[in-house]
Amino acid sequence: MRVANAPCSWGVLEFGAAAPLPASQVLDEMAMAGYEGTELGDWGFLPTTPDALRSTIGSRALSMVAAFVPVALSREDAFEEGQARAVRTARLIAEAAASPAPLLVLSDDNATVPARTTRAGRIRDEDGLTGSEWDGFAARADRIALAVKNATGLHTVFHHHCAGYVETSREIDALMSRTSPATLGLCLDTGHLTFAGGDPLSIVERYGDRIWHLHLKDCDPEVAAAARANGWDYHQAVRHGVFCELGRGVVPFGAVFDALRTRGYDGWLVVEQDVLPGRGTPSESARRNRDYLRAIGV
Repeated sequence: MRVANAPCSWGVLEFGAAAPLPASQVLDEMAMAGYEGTELGDWGFLPTTPDALRSTIGSRALSMVAAFVPVALSREDAFEEGQARAVRTARLIAEAAASPAPLLVLSDDNATVPARTTRAGRIRDEDGLTGSEWDGFAARADRIALAVKNATGLHTVFHHHCAGYVETSREIDALMSRTSPATLGLCLDTGHLTFAGGDPLSIVERYGDRIWHLHLKDCDPEVAAAARANGWDYHQAVRHGVFCELGRGVVPFGAVFDALRTRGYDGWLVVEQDVLPGRGTPSESARRNRDYLRAIGV
């Protein structure tokens, strides 16, 4: 298993970020911290032509790992534009990357539905989709994954995420049961699942063969409890540090990695660390997270 990072760890795609750092600085600091790959980040943060993107990441000995694309899959009227954006993004990383091929990371358009944003971390069954709405959501996810595969040859994974319609373990089950294992894999995010009240080890047990990508976040149990007790919305929980640095929360990373190894997982491990005031610079945080992973044998 190889370890990558993502531009969001430097504030790119971070909710509320005022001015992310230049791409050159982010990639330099990522490489110097010991990471072997990067995700694309927000469209336009890194070059959007294959030659320029290949040169930019290759000059730092980084691999292009994946690209995150949010689409409002609960809405049929958002499908056409979302699919076009997914295929455009997949084509860029496919043409820019070397072997192994990167992945497209598909997700809901998170934090855009007020009710889901308000109740992130404490979702009830009644906050979710109906059976017919799930059918439409899943069908659109499958159609996008198939379009990406046909256009670029890349595989697609779905990223469950707090403040979206696929947050809890039951919602992951609802999506996985309605989508094709040959078409759509799963991106397991350890921190988002833990804040949602789920258990990463249980998801590995149920969907190990469909976990093709891994996002590493930790979850501070005290902040998570405060978020639930005080009724914080998703943004407030993030600002209070619910996703702490690796090893400072309750995610059992060693056990998760062991469980994945027994299933032959050979994909990337991608650190995603929220940038918070008072926690030092993103580069310092990236180094601490990399040091922690080395200490547990990754």
